[in-house]
Amino acid sequence: MAEQHWIRARHEFRGLRTAEHFFTVPLNHGLVEAWGTKEGHVPNESTGETITVFAREYSSTEYSEEEAARLPWLLFLQGGPGGRGNRVTSLAGWMKAAAKDFRILMLDQRGTGLSTPVEQHTLALRGNAAEQAEYLAHFRADSIVADSEFIRRTLGSAPWSVLGQSFGGFCALTYLSFAPEGLREVMITGGLAPIQGPADRVYRATFRRVAARNAEYFAWYPEDREVVTRIARHLQETPEYLASGERLTPERFQMVGSFLGGNTRVDALHYLLEDAFVETAAGPRLSEAFLEQVRSLVSRTANPLYAVLHESIYGQGEATKWAAWRVLEEYPEFEPTAAEPLLTGEMVYPWYFDQDPALVPYRDVAELLAAKEDWAPLYDPHRLATNTIPVAAAVYKDDIYVDHELSMETVAAVRGLQPWVTGDFHHDGIGEDGEGIFRRLFGLVRGAR
Repeated sequence: MAEQHWIRARHEFRGLRTAEHFFTVPLNHGLVEAWGTKEGHVPNESTGETITVFAREYSSTEYSEEEAARLPWLLFLQGGPGGRGNRVTSLAGWMKAAAKDFRILMLDQRGTGLSTPVEQHTLALRGNAAEQAEYLAHFRADSIVADSEFIRRTLGSAPWSVLGQSFGGFCALTYLSFAPEGLREVMITGGLAPIQGPADRVYRATFRRVAARNAEYFAWYPEDREVVTRIARHLQETPEYLASGERLTPERFQMVGSFLGGNTRVDALHYLLEDAFVETAAGPRLSEAFLEQVRSLVSRTANPLYAVLHESIYGQGEATKWAAWRVLEEYPEFEPTAAEPLLTGEMVYPWYFDQDPALVPYRDVAELLAAKEDWAPLYDPHRLATNTIPVAAAVYKDDIYVDHELSMETVAAVRGLQPWVTGDFHHDGIGEDGEGIFRRLFGLVRGAR
């Protein structure tokens, strides 16, 4: 294997100190397959192929370099899938609180950022769609956890602390399942995944939550109910094009429902909608400003892995088969042709890969991943039921992305998990009051009352 670890650069600015770490890790850790193989199946040995995983270290300049080097590590696992580590220019929010006790390590999860990238041109080098799908099967939470544990050992760290946001919380549960020896404590925000059951039940719960959030939003802004319906009808009848050249369809417009997932974003939806139309010689048309704002919300150019791998994060032992698309049939109020169509959330549908030019090159591999039947388990129910690692989680009552009821099932399934259930935040709570949320969870895992 090539050099396992090197630091490219160090910097100091605005009260923080950074170091840029690169790690050479196996594409196939071997153990990943051993965790989840079917009975009688012999796991494949590592192919010997390696990839690079990047991580940026953050610490406070309130400490000298020598003092900072003695601080324990906090690994932050961000949302996703397919999300790179946050690029911050000052210590604020949860990082401000965490930097008092830790050095923070922020991963670019494999395939993202400065880690060996996955994009259409690099993925094409893998060969045909089947070979690409085989490659991407190594980019789920199990592999991310294996990378993390490899990195911890390479750094010579004692068991470290982990903070997981959203999908990062899913990864933290996988870490507790398969490598608890690497963990001192775990904190999770908006990320208690269901540890058993098909993806369908996740989306049934999600559609119910999103429908309720639509109702809440339109009660606040009743005038927007008419605007949303008007836009959907207009897009059915009148071609409108984004600046990138593709047509904006009614179902892609519904994706602006991503605003509904947070306290800090939901009111911005009203500002988006209020200047949707302009009068032209040809009649009402969608404004250029509106179309540009929508483009940034409905394109996956910046993070195609999110769409390609999204349903696989729920795949355990069976195919997901476009679960959100199938379950949608049970919720006709989300159809763009409904009398008053609702806005959607983070669900991924097969038409994404026809309508978004950034995703068209991934169409065939996405179909193969949706049909993949031998996904390895991502969690060990027995290990979680006998867990001894301190765990605390912020559970948001009205989270439209990670259902409260399913989260509470997971609370009951993980021994010693301390939930903090609150209706004060939505999925983006860590962005609204990260400092307060971190302190609350840190106090729970450290035994504060």
